[in-house]
Amino acid sequence: MTPIESGRTRYIFVTGGVVSSLGKGIAAASLGVLLKERGLRVTLQKLDPYINVDPGTLSPLQHGEVFVTEDGAETDLDLGHYERFIDANLSQENNTTSGRIYRAVIDRERRGDYLGRTVQVIPHITDEIKRSVRVLAEGHDVVISEVGGTVGDIESLPFLEGIRQFRQEVGPRALHVHLTLVPYIRAAGELKTKPTQHSVRELMQTGIQPAVLVCRTEHPLDDEIKAKIAGFTNVDPAGVVEALDVDTIYQVPLEFRRQRLDDFVLSRFGIEAPAPPSGLTGWRRIVERIKSPRGGTVRIAVVGKYTALVDAYKSIEQALIHGGIANDANVEIDWIGGEKLEQGLDPAFLVGYHGLLVPGGFGRRGIEGMITAVRWARENGLPFLGICLGLQCAVIEFARNVAGLSGAHSFEFDRESPHPVICLMDEQRKVTTKGGTMRLGSYEARLNPGSLAARVYGRTAITERHRHRYEVNNDYRTALKGKGLNFSATTTDGKLVEMIELPGHPWFVGSQSHPEFKSRPTSAHPLFASFIEAGAARAAGTVTPRAAALGA
Repeated sequence: MTPIESGRTRYIFVTGGVVSSLGKGIAAASLGVLLKERGLRVTLQKLDPYINVDPGTLSPLQHGEVFVTEDGAETDLDLGHYERFIDANLSQENNTTSGRIYRAVIDRERRGDYLGRTVQVIPHITDEIKRSVRVLAEGHDVVISEVGGTVGDIESLPFLEGIRQFRQEVGPRALHVHLTLVPYIRAAGELKTKPTQHSVRELMQTGIQPAVLVCRTEHPLDDEIKAKIAGFTNVDPAGVVEALDVDTIYQVPLEFRRQRLDDFVLSRFGIEAPAPPSGLTGWRRIVERIKSPRGGTVRIAVVGKYTALVDAYKSIEQALIHGGIANDANVEIDWIGGEKLEQGLDPAFLVGYHGLLVPGGFGRRGIEGMITAVRWARENGLPFLGICLGLQCAVIEFARNVAGLSGAHSFEFDRESPHPVICLMDEQRKVTTKGGTMRLGSYEARLNPGSLAARVYGRTAITERHRHRYEVNNDYRTALKGKGLNFSATTTDGKLVEMIELPGHPWFVGSQSHPEFKSRPTSAHPLFASFIEAGAARAAGTVTPRAAALGA
């Protein structure tokens, strides 16, 4: 392979047009997979045009989940796709917003760094945008930056101008990839290229000429259509790539490789690299296990707060799928709002499932429904995984119905509770503003030897990512433990509860952290792999090997 000289990093900018939700993040991540398979050091970045400093205060029902990185950054959910696809831990620098860009520039202006000059969008805002891209060059051969939104959006204009300037400054070391839509008009029986033509024209009006067009479509694009698109957009026909709807997002890298997208990009960059040595065998195996698993079906009920929008729990969804891959099983997920149980849904509906997962969330809505679901799972031996708020619901349920602490609740939801078994962290008691005030990022925990958690992880020291403000109240640990609740993991100083479990239950685990953020299709997170294994055992009417080892 022609080596990448120091200071000669290549840059790929991914934009989208026509409509939103075309899958820019998946396309960017898939291209990252192919380039990494060619031996290049790749990182990805999301440039979000919204004014929020980060998505930490945005409603998950509007924007999807907040993905948390190792260093505690609250970021866009696309960073989850990036990490899962290229199997790399990203950081605060991999996601920036208009809010962060403007704040950085205004802070400099307040310090007098501009020496009295007028501060303007050009050059000061665009310079900061370019700086946020360049900062990722160190240690990477290729930086792929996805611009959020759609070409034509007013808020995107500074970012488009910034990446236009970037291309002018680094020349052929940068190229643009544009995602568009080629709709099929059923009445006419035709694919229509006009939306793509208009979208590219809109992009070219900003001064950006794409080198690659990724065309989302329900039907294959033949050579004639590709030639037509290329002719109207000044794009090499080899750079027109179809992005067909597929059964699983993990198939996209294979589809791009089939069309030799990585070959085209490398040729434009003047890089010689060997074909993927494995032929993407690992990815083919992943796709095969998802599409044609040899095991049975494991049905999982997710009872949470934001179930109306699956993107609100995107990492949960993917981690469950990864658990299925690890067990060669088909995983079916049903999303049930906790408020439905509050409105009368009989929790006995869970008899039709092989596992219950209660995920994270904020606010009181649906809490009693989640607690009801946890109780049914505990009393009926249904494998249970509680994440963050899910752990807290499990503690509340146990305190009320096993430990006899009537009225037990979380201080977050009931400040008059006689038994606040979940309370505010001491260091947060005086914090009143929102955004970036929680326990965020990676923390180490110690697992009790012999616990289910220790057996699942295969070790007694772990690190997991967190995003929360409330904790198990230490004043109640002795009472709850005396009734059979096992605090199977704590922080290294023993002051905070990290995991709980019920030793006499087939599989009952709660984690205060968010293990879903570290799961990968190539290596399922141990908790999710074990949870699905337990679900498969229930589906088969057997006891899981790990539970059997504990005498469950």
